[in-house]
Amino acid sequence: MKTAALIARYLLGLIFLVFGLNGFLNFIPMPPPSGTAGQFVGALFVSHYLTVVLLLELIPAVLLLINRYVPLALTLLAPIIVNIFLFHAFMDASGLPLALTVTVLWIIVAVSVRPAFAGIFQDRVQS
Repeated sequence: MKTAALIARYLLGLIFLVFGLNGFLNFIPMPPPSGTAGQFVGALFVSHYLTVVLLLELIPAVLLLINRYVPLALTLLAPIIVNIFLFHAFMDASGLPLALTVTVLWIIVAVSVRPAFAGIFQDRVQS
């Protein structure tokens, strides 16, 4: 399991590093999506909201690749992965396989650092 978690962590970090940098440098040309997906991405781009999202992809990607603050990196990536998954599930199904892959990689890494999240899953707080 350690080897699988290590590979998953590197792959997850690499995926978010490449796609996060691509958002700024545009070295992988992608046609803009059409329909509702295009309107959604257009609104994110015009409002500069996408810049924040891309930074929130890059920072955790680097943390995963250098094996520092991995639980923090996973916490920052979780809502981004949920949004990526939902975007592809409801608006642009062509990217759904990659979204599912990223979700599975996130789960593998999260299980490997599960003790770091023990405090979140307490049903009652000690006073």
